[in-house]
Amino acid sequence: MGLQCGIAEVNGTALYYQEDGGGHPVVLVHGHTVDSRMWDDQVQRLGTKYRVIRYDSRGYGRSAIPSNKKYAHTDDLKALLDHLEVSRAHVIGLSMGGLIALDFALAWPETVSSLVTVDAVLGGYDWNEAGNLIRSVHRTALKHGVEKAKNVWLESALFAPAMEKTKVAASIRRMVTDYTGWHWLNRAPIRGNEPVAIDRLHEISCPTLVVVGQRDTPDFQAIAEILHMGIHNARKTILAGAGHMANMEEPEKFNEILMEFLDWAELE
Repeated sequence: MGLQCGIAEVNGTALYYQEDGGGHPVVLVHGHTVDSRMWDDQVQRLGTKYRVIRYDSRGYGRSAIPSNKKYAHTDDLKALLDHLEVSRAHVIGLSMGGLIALDFALAWPETVSSLVTVDAVLGGYDWNEAGNLIRSVHRTALKHGVEKAKNVWLESALFAPAMEKTKVAASIRRMVTDYTGWHWLNRAPIRGNEPVAIDRLHEISCPTLVVVGQRDTPDFQAIAEILHMGIHNARKTILAGAGHMANMEEPEKFNEILMEFLDWAELE
C-alpha cells in the first residue's frame, strides 16, 4: 500500500488521517498543540513492516474543531479504526497521545496488540510544574491572545531540549503555529473517564513499552515510573539525550527501540 490520505467522517466529527505501508496496523497518536506530522521520522521505518496509521485528533491539525457536544478522543480513535476496518493494532502515543493510548487500551483491550507510551500524560495524576505551565498558557491566551500563549508554551522547559535542535525546533514551531489555540480559549466538552487510568493500570495486560526522555521534566519522569510499576510486565526505556518530544529529538534511537519492541510484541 502506498501513501493514502483521507477525511473520516466518524463519531460526529471529521478526522484527517494518513496510512502507508503494509502488515499489522500501527496507530500513532500525537501530542497537544502539535499534529500527526510529529511522526514524520517514524513513518518510513515503520512502513517497511507495518501498516502505519496516523491522524489528527479532534481540534488539531486538519481535523474538525469540537462542537458543543460531548466527546472522547478514545471514541474518535475507535471509530476511525472501524472506518479503516482495523480490528487490532499496536497503539503508540506521545504526551496527550499517551493519555489517549492508555485510555484506549483500557476501553478496548481486545483492539490493542501492544501499547507504547512516550512521555505520556496519565489520567488522575496530580500535576506539579506541568500543571502550572498549562494554567499559565490558558491565562495568557484569554488575556493576551493565542499568539502570546504560543510563545509562553514554546519557551517553557517542556520544549527546551527540542529547541536546541534547529530542524526539530522548526518542525515544532510550524505545527504550533498552525494550531488554532481552540483548547486554550474554550472548555472542551470532553467526556471524562471514570475511574481514571491511574487507578486502573493493573488492568492493562497487553505488551507495554514505557518510553521517557532522559531530559523530560519531573512530572513526566514520575508518570513513566508509575506506568512502569503499575502495568504488569511493562518495559521502561529512558531515551538518552531526549526531552519531552523524544521521538523527534532522537529519531534513530527511538526507531531502533520501537522496532525491537514491536518485533518482540508480535511474537507474544
